[in-house]
Amino acid sequence: MTAIAEKTAIVTGAGTGIGKSVATALLKAGWNTVFCGRRKTLLEDAIAEAGKTQAKALAVACDISKAEEVDDMFETVLEAFGRVDLLFNNAGMGYKSTLIDEIPVEVWNDVVGVNLTGSFLCARAAFGAMRRQKPMGGRIINNGSVSAYAPRPGSAPYTATKHAITGLTKTLALDGRPFDIACGQIDIGNALTEMAQPMTVGVPQANGSIAAEAVMDVQRVADAVLHMASLPLDANVLFMTVMATKMPFVGRG
Repeated sequence: MTAIAEKTAIVTGAGTGIGKSVATALLKAGWNTVFCGRRKTLLEDAIAEAGKTQAKALAVACDISKAEEVDDMFETVLEAFGRVDLLFNNAGMGYKSTLIDEIPVEVWNDVVGVNLTGSFLCARAAFGAMRRQKPMGGRIINNGSVSAYAPRPGSAPYTATKHAITGLTKTLALDGRPFDIACGQIDIGNALTEMAQPMTVGVPQANGSIAAEAVMDVQRVADAVLHMASLPLDANVLFMTVMATKMPFVGRG
């Protein structure tokens, strides 16, 4: 076993899409990897698809918007592996393009609950574990979005949470310094997952039109997260944007 194989990573939202791709890449790279999500069957399927690896995989069902479930999940991980070296705060949700006065309050609460409160709860638990374990330290990587910089039309809940994730990232990066806890953020644009499939057909643009957008293989995101995770703790990618080269992000508005 290599040194990295003795490290443990937690990936939230690991049953599908970006989370599944990243968790699988970490596992194959030698990280003991916890696949976390709401539906355990999807997590187990993802682990099975990864095939036989030298490192260990664990599926843990958890609703990250609920503090007690997050605490239970981290307790399970610490019992299984003894420490937490990496958290990829990935789980998130969006909502169809809608003007703010037509967005139900319960939708706002759901999006904030998963994207922001869930990220806070997982970071809170990871930070505590990393601060107290020996050797001390670890890394937290938050999944932001290019929406953390420029919104899509009709995306108030999602965009607000992704802007907030940037503040969470900066604060964790600052507060983690005395404890060898690094925190960075990956802002992803148009990775081809089931969630992003509509972009290949047509989505609302800033000028009021509907247009298809360029997408990229989700494996590119996994490669980028793996690079961020592989750095020694004295170095940190604070912010990284990985995006489909021809998507209209740079020219939004």
